[in-house]
Amino acid sequence: MTAQPIHPHEPERVPRNAEGIAAALDGARRMEFYRELLAAAPEEAEGVLRRWWCEAMLDTDPAGERLTAAALDGTLPTTAVADLIERRRAAGLPVE
Repeated sequence: MTAQPIHPHEPERVPRNAEGIAAALDGARRMEFYRELLAAAPEEAEGVLRRWWCEAMLDTDPAGERLTAAALDGTLPTTAVADLIERRRAAGLPVE
């Protein structure tokens, strides 16, 4: 069984590759992304791409500013990992 998208009805706004991430960022942040990616050791590149993909997704999300503000204010609702694992098990999805 494969992992299911969190929002299956919503297409991914930012492709999970360097070109997609760069296209979603504005000029200054795009340059920062490329600098960080090019300076990363090969074993660190995946982490850099993942972090910047999250940044790009927030930048392109209409609720991105509200979500960022709520996270910084400590008011963003959270879910315990144990609860997420139980939901996945109940849905018959892998949890490893």
